[in-house]
Amino acid sequence: MLFDSSTRSELARSFGVTLVVILTIMLTLTLIKTLGQAAGGNVAPQDVVLLMGYATIAHLATMLILSLFIAIVVTLGRRYRESEMTIWFASGISLSRFVRPVLRMAWPILLAVIVLELIVWPWGNQNSAELRDRYQKRSDLSRVAPGQFQTSRDGSRVFFIERDGDDAATGRNVFILSNQNERESVTTSARGRLEMEGDDRLLVLDHGQRNETQLKTGEKSLARFEQYKVMTDTQVLANASQLPPKATPTLDLVRTPTPKNQGELAWRLGMILAGFNMALLGVGLAASNPRRASNWNLLFALLAFVVYFNLINVSVSWVGNGRTTLPRALLALHGSAFVLGLAVIWLRDNANRFCLRRRVTGAPA
Repeated sequence: MLFDSSTRSELARSFGVTLVVILTIMLTLTLIKTLGQAAGGNVAPQDVVLLMGYATIAHLATMLILSLFIAIVVTLGRRYRESEMTIWFASGISLSRFVRPVLRMAWPILLAVIVLELIVWPWGNQNSAELRDRYQKRSDLSRVAPGQFQTSRDGSRVFFIERDGDDAATGRNVFILSNQNERESVTTSARGRLEMEGDDRLLVLDHGQRNETQLKTGEKSLARFEQYKVMTDTQVLANASQLPPKATPTLDLVRTPTPKNQGELAWRLGMILAGFNMALLGVGLAASNPRRASNWNLLFALLAFVVYFNLINVSVSWVGNGRTTLPRALLALHGSAFVLGLAVIWLRDNANRFCLRRRVTGAPA
């Protein structure tokens, strides 16, 4: 049918353009954020591209839902402004009749959202967490660039090291400025190497000296040593299998229904339900007055989108804190959104029929 095919093709074109724009904005913001983390020493510079990819994939479901919603509002809004909707309404096609072509175009997108939220979202978060954890568990010595001052992970030490070849576990001409427990110390050494004692990593310095100053009293002390051990990391080999809920596979969340896991399920299932509800809301919120040049309906629709997703975050927080249960949160929020979407479409349909009947009855004989 011409009505269905034309509506689906226009929606698909608008969705593609919107997705490209949103994806470009997302990549730019992710790049800025990841570069800032790399500059601050929180992630490895060589992992910037990987982290960008994982972050983009993890948030792709949100971008798909937003792109679908904007495409529906923009496409139907254009038809309202150019009086195409008036022609369809006069032909006997109601606004609810647009739900079928919209859903026929949107079902592959909604299927992709299901896969992304249930499978790809935890996978991307898990890989991002592993990259960050792997970099954070690297020794302070291996994170220092040769010939450059750099702060340790906890911010309590400043290092300057000259490496010995390609070995990241040894260095020469080591300089360490430490500020802990109201004591400031400067330690210098001809050589340094890393050693493991149990789960702890130690930096062993050879042939150096340590200058220590009490910040409160101003007392100073000087000590020379043949060998000096400095704790760099504790429990670096701790079990890394404890993943946060957002990086836990969906089946594991279902098997262990703790409040935090239930809160994460509220997010994943909520995003899936939100994709369907936003498609319905987009059909109802696209209406605009063709006599007005402004596009306030799009701004109002985007405001509704922001409010809806903020409410999803609130429901996730409530479920995670044990204030409500998962079924109750899903039913209260997404059930209400579904009813609201149907109500808006029904009100638009009845308003259109009322206006048409009034025009027919009021026409001169």
